[in-house]
Amino acid sequence: SKDKLYVVRDPHGVRPLSLGRLKDGGYIVASETCAFDLIEAEFIRDVKPGEMLIFTQGNDKFESIELFSQTPRICAFEYIYFARPDSIVEGKSVYEVRKKMGEALAKKFAYKADFVVPVPDSGVSAAIGFAQYLQIPLEMAIVRNHYVGRTFIEPTQELRNLKVKLKLNPMRKVLEGKEIVVIDDSLVRGTTSKKIISLLRAAGASKIHLAIACPEIKFPDTYGIDTPTFEELISANKNTEEVREYVEADTLSFLSIEELTQSIGDERKYSLISFDGDYFIK
Repeated sequence: SKDKLYVVRDPHGVRPLSLGRLKDGGYIVASETCAFDLIEAEFIRDVKPGEMLIFTQGNDKFESIELFSQTPRICAFEYIYFARPDSIVEGKSVYEVRKKMGEALAKKFAYKADFVVPVPDSGVSAAIGFAQYLQIPLEMAIVRNHYVGRTFIEPTQELRNLKVKLKLNPMRKVLEGKEIVVIDDSLVRGTTSKKIISLLRAAGASKIHLAIACPEIKFPDTYGIDTPTFEELISANKNTEEVREYVEADTLSFLSIEELTQSIGDERKYSLISFDGDYFIK
């Protein structure tokens, strides 16, 4: 309304929402805490699942109303991909969670490698955790063009392929003759991973181990994400070995659902729809 601002978080808290206070007074609400850092606002707390906040112009206090009471189910993909690494989601550093995902991948890595290569930017934090755990070097051997947007949301395969080529460029002098571990945050259709593997081989990498810092995505997420259909999700239609053959990696590994939830930590329930198909909102 003209003099009021209403803020509501969904009943299960699937998407994050945080409340902050500006230095010169007034409040700010954002989906990520990193937004507060940019304008030097103070983080106050997360908006609770099912909570409505009412702010009135000229009033330094706000009203809180609990509209719904449901089991919180924050989406695990906020930690895997959506949130920036410098954000805090439900009290947890996204950067630290992603590092733990990389450590979990490293604990079951059974091969040799000269160094670790993250797919920028979303694979970087997990790659750091992977490299630190195994005490092997990390090389930023793929350079990202930051003026090209995210590829998995493009509507056609032709556009996705073009964007990968425009977005990522491997360093031949670093990669020639090397056995490498490539760390990425997720594998959706498989087409982006296939193109990246092809670019790395063309740049001279001798052997490529692909490690994905989340479980296999087998179900569309209908809770606020524009994700592909069952037919487009490669892991919904192929087993791990068939996916490996398709992307043409020498080896392929994923986190288990248990390894993912352990990396995020605590005993709360998460929205894991993409991995287990539990569509809990009826």
